[in-house]
Amino acid sequence: MRAADTQHDSHPHMGAPRRRVLAAAALTPMFAGAATPARALSTGTRGTRSRQLVKPVTTALSDWEEVAHVLGRKGDMKRQLMYHTAFPRRDLRVRSHRVLVKPALALGSHVSFVRYADKSTLLMGDVVVTEQEMQPFIDVLHQHEIGLTAIHKHLLSQTPDIWWIHVHAHGHHPVSLARGLRAAFNRTGTPPPLPPSRRKPVDLDTAGIDAVMGAKGSVDDGIYKSVFVRRETIADGHLVLPAGLGSTSAFNFQPLGDGRAAICGDCAMIAGEVQEVLAALRCAGAELVELHNHGLTDEPRLFFVHFWAVGDAVRLARALRPAVDATNVVPVG
Repeated sequence: MRAADTQHDSHPHMGAPRRRVLAAAALTPMFAGAATPARALSTGTRGTRSRQLVKPVTTALSDWEEVAHVLGRKGDMKRQLMYHTAFPRRDLRVRSHRVLVKPALALGSHVSFVRYADKSTLLMGDVVVTEQEMQPFIDVLHQHEIGLTAIHKHLLSQTPDIWWIHVHAHGHHPVSLARGLRAAFNRTGTPPPLPPSRRKPVDLDTAGIDAVMGAKGSVDDGIYKSVFVRRETIADGHLVLPAGLGSTSAFNFQPLGDGRAAICGDCAMIAGEVQEVLAALRCAGAELVELHNHGLTDEPRLFFVHFWAVGDAVRLARALRPAVDATNVVPVG
């Protein structure tokens, strides 16, 4: 018994009424909860949906010229809604399970800016840092009021130690957000952009991968990527996220020769899908790396599993397909 409780119990005229009030207060949430239908607490109805949601608006590259100037590189538009900029870590030589990891497989920092109907801007991104860079990078983000929503790894048995940090900010001054990002990136070894180069085909049976994955993949700096987005409308707080922002499932294939590939993947799931996806990945021979959230206020609540696999690319794709089918996703159009 706490000292405070002992003190109140020493007053016979006050102790019993106080205990009855405390007991009634403790029971009130139980009775209130009993009267609430269970479906009111289901995924995606935690309160945000009852508020007015704000939708993104279309923009063009010309709307983001000042942001591009501050970041020091040009980005591209995705679905006319997201201004996306890549910061591949070509400066790093990372090995995982004796595989030299190419930047586009798992070392690609990227950030996206989205304009909204209320004239505000959302910033979301995923940044690759070394263990030595991580704390200084985080400190600069805090100085510029850019938040962190996740810190984790995408690879097992990696040398050197690499971390991935999800960044998040919302405001009315996108250029100020870009300045904060640039200051944080300056605390890392992220190299300047390379001039555009001619896209080369990858040494994989991409038609076979497409057939078994049920999606048309694309080539990104020597990596073949099959990408899916959630079918649901995903909100971040009161903001509707464009399809694919913070909610993609990606299967990245790095050619290893003779039709083999190293696959670094990431599946976006709601809670009810998690166990089936994890089991499907293990049945496919994939190694599980991380299970976590990328955001703080997403609805429905999303979970992500990062995984790794090595083998014949088409056979692995066929084995991994049940993990895709266990989630409510559609191929990127």
